[in-house]
Amino acid sequence: MEKIKLGISSCLLGENVRYDGGHKLDRFLTDTLGQYVDYVPVCPEVECGLPVPRESMHLEGDPDSPQLVTIRTKQDLTERMIQWARKRVAGLEKEGLCGFIFKSDSPSSGMERVRVYNEKGMPVKKGVGMFARVFIEHFPLLPVEDEGRLHDPKLRDNFIERIFALKRWREVLERKESRGNLVDFHTKHKLLILSHSPKHYQTMGKLVAKAKDLPLKELYQKYQTLLMESMELKTTPKKMPMLCNI
Repeated sequence: MEKIKLGISSCLLGENVRYDGGHKLDRFLTDTLGQYVDYVPVCPEVECGLPVPRESMHLEGDPDSPQLVTIRTKQDLTERMIQWARKRVAGLEKEGLCGFIFKSDSPSSGMERVRVYNEKGMPVKKGVGMFARVFIEHFPLLPVEDEGRLHDPKLRDNFIERIFALKRWREVLERKESRGNLVDFHTKHKLLILSHSPKHYQTMGKLVAKAKDLPLKELYQKYQTLLMESMELKTTPKKMPMLCNI
């Protein structure tokens, strides 16, 4: 099978792009997962024109709409980062990504619980990195994780399941759209969907059963949304007995 394409924070591949000139090489990502994926590295700070090394920065203000500010000189880089990020995600549309692995805690790339400092200099871990926020808003259905969360076996398994499922769905999209191709995909994946979400399993089954009632484009769009929503939900022991009734 053709390798899966994933976006990734460049420092996780061992590239010396961090503010201190170092990296955050993650051996699981390069040596293990890297056997099955091709990475598209992204470093927001370097790609928007900042040097290596550089002054460190953090998020300030409202956690829902923070400012990106350098710590020592208080230079506001918010607009510069957002404008670059919007252009970068538009360019990433051409890459056919099946997901993205972000650098945890980064003011540009952290996907959750990034420190945001208030006017008194006190942090709250409620922020999202500038680039990560733009990426997730632009690609709401793509699987995303950070390298810290991928150290959790359950979260890692879920992420891997999601990117492989999306890859197989993309292979369906590459063929001529037909109700038969969609039904075939659903037949092969319905137990996987059930293990993640009985609710989505029922909804998707009804959608496939009434496939002839919808235009193909609308049918495919609805199915794709439900597929990625279902896969994002974690499997639990309580869901497993339901498989025995199929």
